[in-house]
Amino acid sequence: MLGIELANAAFLPAALVALLAGILSFLSPCVLPIVPPYLAYMTGVNVTGLKTRERSAVLPALFFVLGLSTVFLMMGYAASAFGRAFLQYQPLLVKLSGAFVILLGLHFLHVFRIPLLEQEARLDTGDRGGSGLGAYLLGLAFAFGWTPCIGPQLSMILTLAATEPARGTGLLGVYALGLGVPFLLSAVFIERSMSLMNRIKRHMGVIERVSGVLLIVVGGMLLTGWLSAISYWLLETFPALAAIG
Repeated sequence: MLGIELANAAFLPAALVALLAGILSFLSPCVLPIVPPYLAYMTGVNVTGLKTRERSAVLPALFFVLGLSTVFLMMGYAASAFGRAFLQYQPLLVKLSGAFVILLGLHFLHVFRIPLLEQEARLDTGDRGGSGLGAYLLGLAFAFGWTPCIGPQLSMILTLAATEPARGTGLLGVYALGLGVPFLLSAVFIERSMSLMNRIKRHMGVIERVSGVLLIVVGGMLLTGWLSAISYWLLETFPALAAIG
């Protein structure tokens, strides 16, 4: 019983990390600048037509988010399956995961660079602009693209999913929410969002450093057991959490 309760409580801090990682992925230099052209392509108009609301970008954006969420949920399920397969080695897996996440943070802070995370893998969706299917395929292709900016954050959440197999798919779902909801909001409030994005672009260096610090903090929490300690504290402070799930 206590194991189930602890798993429920443990999901909350990990889910908060996943949500923040998704938002930081959206704000990263590899994602934020391409939001307007992506929205324009999916809608079947140019960026000017997007601003004048020649066509609504909301429905294509929704299909795009569904596409990337499909891939992330599949990744979460695979990471959970891996974690369950090596459940007997869970303590060692957690420590190795913590060290790996710290390495990702150092990569983000430019202490050193990991060549694998500098690569991109993109799928050609063909000329399908302006259709729901095209937007969905573009979402799939976007999620499969392993870019330098989104790679470390996504790796961190996949690592958390492997160390928390009972909630792995949910963590990737929360990550997709953190990345997808800002994309949807950008489509709904297109004019304001473009103005806001232009202002955010000036602070890309700060966003990258914040991402690196987040990765190192989470890695340190995994190595030292602080993530479990926070879970125990949540369970003791808020007993109602035991009824979740």
